[in-house]
Amino acid sequence: METKLRARVAVAGAGAIGSAVALTLARAQFDVTLFDPAPPGDNASGVAAGMLAPVAEAVFDPVSTPHLALLRRARDLWPAFVEGLDLPILRDGLRVEGEAAWLATIAARFEALDAPFQRLDGALVDAEDWRIEARPALAVLKTAFEALGGRFEPRAFAAGDLPAFDAVVLATGAGDAAGLTPELAALAPIKGQILRADRGPATGPVIRGEGVYIAAGESPAIGATMEMGRGDLIVDPSATEALRAAAIRLRPELAQAVLTTEVGVRASTPDGLPLVGWSATPGVMLAVGARRNGWLLAPLVAGLVAAYLKGDNPGPDAASLDAKRFSRT
Repeated sequence: METKLRARVAVAGAGAIGSAVALTLARAQFDVTLFDPAPPGDNASGVAAGMLAPVAEAVFDPVSTPHLALLRRARDLWPAFVEGLDLPILRDGLRVEGEAAWLATIAARFEALDAPFQRLDGALVDAEDWRIEARPALAVLKTAFEALGGRFEPRAFAAGDLPAFDAVVLATGAGDAAGLTPELAALAPIKGQILRADRGPATGPVIRGEGVYIAAGESPAIGATMEMGRGDLIVDPSATEALRAAAIRLRPELAQAVLTTEVGVRASTPDGLPLVGWSATPGVMLAVGARRNGWLLAPLVAGLVAAYLKGDNPGPDAASLDAKRFSRT
């Protein structure tokens, strides 16, 4: 299916991917309405450290390990995507700290991936990984989208809205649009909890230790749990206590920190890559299921969506992200 420029397109979901899709389509002169019932930033993408970190994902998440090359290509799209926006990319890299035996295991993973790293002051250092500040980034993307004439509807997209649009792009979470397309059956929810501290490193690299990361900032993020199959937003101190203890081992000053918990639910496919492309449901396109890489993959997914809508060649990553790859019989 191909749509004409200025065609009416609905984007359901204003997280990292939905916001990037909406902005990219508005830049391409589509008539775009972005739907989301939650207040801006009150979604899984807002409850995130904003990692643009292909190497860390490949090293620490076995599901992402086979996708390092694709994740790197996604990261490399970010500078052009944010050009002209007040959205700084933090390029402080990654620092991995811990006991010698554990660090040796992590170093072996870097080496198996042929990912460059250095040994510095007893830590492993990677300069490839970047990040952004998630909540401010969502606000910047929304402002830029609306400046181009995009409209924001503070409600959920419903099946009854379909006739008003030439196409709809689903960028929602697991279960948010259940029943609208058959491909969504491949998604599973993952509950993630992170802690925000009132003290800790304000700048510098993301620090990773065994079972935890600390992302520097005004309110450093300590994360994150990966609770497979859970779709609730209930704060669970028993799940975050291990994060707190691991963070204190890395930075003892955090023992005195006041911590608040944020909860988000992400969606994942069996292979950890999102579903991107036309659904079997006419007029519906998918951009869902990015696991914990929604921010990293957002410009890449947005570019694919725009290519499909314009009838252009979507490029070499389209097959890996094919929306129907789990639903073919």
